[in-house]
Amino acid sequence: MAEVVILGGGPGGYEAALVAAQSGAVVTIIEPAGLGGAAVLTDCVPSKTLIATAESAHLAAASGLLGVRVGGMPIGTRDVGVDLAAVNRRIRALAAAQSADIAQRCADEGIRWRRGWGRLVGQDGGRWQVAIDPAGAAADPGSPTTGAQAGARESSEVVLADTVLIATGARPRSLPGSPVDGERILTWQQVYHLEQLPERLIVIGSGVTGAEFAGAYLALGSEVTLVSSRSQVLPGEDPAAAAVIDEVFRRRGMTVCASARAVTVRPAGTGVAVTLADGRVLTGSHALLAIGSVPTTDCIGADVVGLRRGSGGQLSVDRVSRTNAPGVYAAGDCTGVLPLASVAAMQGRIAMWHALGDAVRPLDLMSVASAVFTEPEIASVGVGHVHLDSPAGAVDRGDIDVHRQPLGTNARAKMLGIDDGFVTLYVRRGSGRVLGGVVVAPRASELIYPVAQAVECGLTVDDLVHTFTVYPSLSGSIPEAARRLRR
Repeated sequence: MAEVVILGGGPGGYEAALVAAQSGAVVTIIEPAGLGGAAVLTDCVPSKTLIATAESAHLAAASGLLGVRVGGMPIGTRDVGVDLAAVNRRIRALAAAQSADIAQRCADEGIRWRRGWGRLVGQDGGRWQVAIDPAGAAADPGSPTTGAQAGARESSEVVLADTVLIATGARPRSLPGSPVDGERILTWQQVYHLEQLPERLIVIGSGVTGAEFAGAYLALGSEVTLVSSRSQVLPGEDPAAAAVIDEVFRRRGMTVCASARAVTVRPAGTGVAVTLADGRVLTGSHALLAIGSVPTTDCIGADVVGLRRGSGGQLSVDRVSRTNAPGVYAAGDCTGVLPLASVAAMQGRIAMWHALGDAVRPLDLMSVASAVFTEPEIASVGVGHVHLDSPAGAVDRGDIDVHRQPLGTNARAKMLGIDDGFVTLYVRRGSGRVLGGVVVAPRASELIYPVAQAVECGLTVDDLVHTFTVYPSLSGSIPEAARRLRR
């Protein structure tokens, strides 16, 4: 019976564990904080819960434009507020409940969870030796203790494995000379213990994480300044989609400092001071660092066993999640592949299918759908992922036809008071096969599904056109865009 040891209990780890257990393997997960990992405890689940609350606040504030009245008076932005302490209590409880559900599911499948940090220490008779170091302070997801620090402790146990999966994720990148205290200067993993809404929040970094939190806190009632090193927010997204979010942010009162790079963030009195590269100093009550992540691979014994890593510390893997060490696989943010929970989970499943001898299809990033949970949301798939395969050159060559359908022409959008957004489809010229798309709309993360299915299944614009949609519906803009692309 195969023995599998998994380092990390996030989506890449626990989904792999379930596959391995169902295939008859003996499975051990080594995870310091809780099953679900950072994705459930401090990242995806908490952040999207906060964003859902912010969305409700925004909808309430905007309802006055639709004729909604409370006490005979229209609702305005100033009339809507939140109890952040209550919001964060709910977020922490929801995250803990989700982690407990995952733990129970794993227990039901006979998967053993050991609380601690796992690291490779060598081989014994062709099997991998994995040390389990005590979790200590690192068991607290908000603790600044790193895996490397935990790995320096005396090992409490060594287990043997035929197959090892490394799914240790990533941690927030720090800014040199900027002391993160979890009170005024925070990473995105530390905001869920705030008792009061930040009065003047400075968000440093305008990528996905920075844009999501900046938009959420703006909707919750904070005065927000977003520091962007690029000329436009969300530089890794479709330019037209990013332009919509940039314009919406500014229209709603956010200050966007474009083409500005933060050098340091320091406490200043009861607030913070952010020094920019051009010498300007921004002051606020709080600062949120959202300048990327660092793969957590410095604590796993990578150098001891010769695992190949990239310049950023990410583990090098192929399309079936293999590292260069036989029997050692890796999944999730520690690999530097798309930093999405869905991709981590699929990498983990593929790893176990491959390791345990099942049929497997290598990871295909062109079929991955992703979303940015701003308001409105951005969702993309296929060649709509500009960081994977920009369609601009193919469009210029005439290989791809493209149509962007404004959401403002959609009847349902008009009813809901939605002015911002669009649906873009990319199709192969001649065959009409759908190659990708971008949706900018409320619930774009849901609306992208039929486009993702079209990409995955090789559907054409005719297939979309001949599929019924509800009228009126936002999804109706997808076949409308397809109709414009028929030849």
